[in-house]
Amino acid sequence: MCVIVHSLFAIFAFATCGGYSGQLRVSVDCMEKASSNLSIGIDFAYPFKLHQVSFEAPACEAMRRERVFLIGDYSSSAEFFVTIAVFAFLYSLMATIVYIFFLNKYHENSRAPLIDFVVTVVFSFMWLVSSSAWAKALSDVKLATDPDEVQLLIPACKSQTNKCGSVHGPRWSGLNTSVVGLQDVCPR
Repeated sequence: MCVIVHSLFAIFAFATCGGYSGQLRVSVDCMEKASSNLSIGIDFAYPFKLHQVSFEAPACEAMRRERVFLIGDYSSSAEFFVTIAVFAFLYSLMATIVYIFFLNKYHENSRAPLIDFVVTVVFSFMWLVSSSAWAKALSDVKLATDPDEVQLLIPACKSQTNKCGSVHGPRWSGLNTSVVGLQDVCPR
């Protein structure tokens, strides 16, 4: 039963992280109103290579637009986390099959429980490491996609004559839950 619970947690973890896409919106209100854009949508998604995400922002000069890029590449932590979750799911699935269909052979072989224990310990350690790395990266992604921080990247927002604001930020509920580590819900 515990293996099935762990499999479900692993599926949930890699699905919420690997399937994430978010959007934030900022506004640039130029002194010359015709140049303004009060709803600039910025989309980003897994694997969080934010330095490749760009958007068009008004330059507030003669209807000119500038391409602005977000800052940061958090793909290594996100991909590491998802990879460990996928492998944990596959191992849990394999262990479930062994426990259901080959339990007699599992108990006959004295090395099988030891191998199972070692692999479980390795996955537990890797899960802890990948969850910690992803938690730090998620914190950095939140900062890099904070609409107030994104405004600072827009050259027109540095002028006192223009007004910039945040329309709305991304929703983080799915990614926040992906960081929650697996708790040992099964008694030994």
